[in-house]
Amino acid sequence: MDKLRAIIERRDTLGGKLFDSAIQCLIVLSLLAFCVETLPGLTSETRRVLRAIEVATVIVFTAEYLLRLTVAERKLGFVFSFFGLVDLFAILPFYLAVGLDLRSLRIVRLLRLFRALKLVRYSQAIQRCHRAFLIAREELVLFLSAAAMLLFLAAVGIYYFENAAQPEAFSSIFHSLWWAVATLTTVGYGDVYPITVGGRAFTFFVLMIGLGIISVPSGIVASALSEARKEIEQAD
Repeated sequence: MDKLRAIIERRDTLGGKLFDSAIQCLIVLSLLAFCVETLPGLTSETRRVLRAIEVATVIVFTAEYLLRLTVAERKLGFVFSFFGLVDLFAILPFYLAVGLDLRSLRIVRLLRLFRALKLVRYSQAIQRCHRAFLIAREELVLFLSAAAMLLFLAAVGIYYFENAAQPEAFSSIFHSLWWAVATLTTVGYGDVYPITVGGRAFTFFVLMIGLGIISVPSGIVASALSEARKEIEQAD
């Protein structure tokens, strides 16, 4: 059991590295097959190959899930953990769709995208990002709350400036939210824009605030990533 646990859960052994690499390759293969399935005009032979890939990868992912459950010291803890749920949802759509018409179960098929999240387990860089978000979660929550408030205020402001001049484009505060999102994120699609002097002046200030909205979280995350790297290096 200890040898099996070392292969499945540790990356500092040859067996562990080979196991991780094999699972990562299968995840990428499965996701590529998922994308190929959406191509129009596929031949029946191609569909059979894609089906064979799907069955093979699900068998391997199921075996992996059962092995991880077997070696887990706290079985319930693994089942309800983040990675445990990701592993489960990665194989669940296949078993739910057995004997059913997948055309009526598109939402079930989309659950296969959980396989992409399985890559998180094998990437130290992504794990550092996860740790960085945990470190900066309070600052990020505060920033997102402030951003949501600014988004609302921008929608209210542009509504009062432009509603009389453009009653169709800015018919309500809810309709104005689209303009607020496009402007605060500095995307500026140009499908809805102010034509009054007050609206344009207001847009200028919103754009300036939008530049800050882009830069602030970048600084927070960069600082947290640096701290996460130091924590991991000290732990090692």
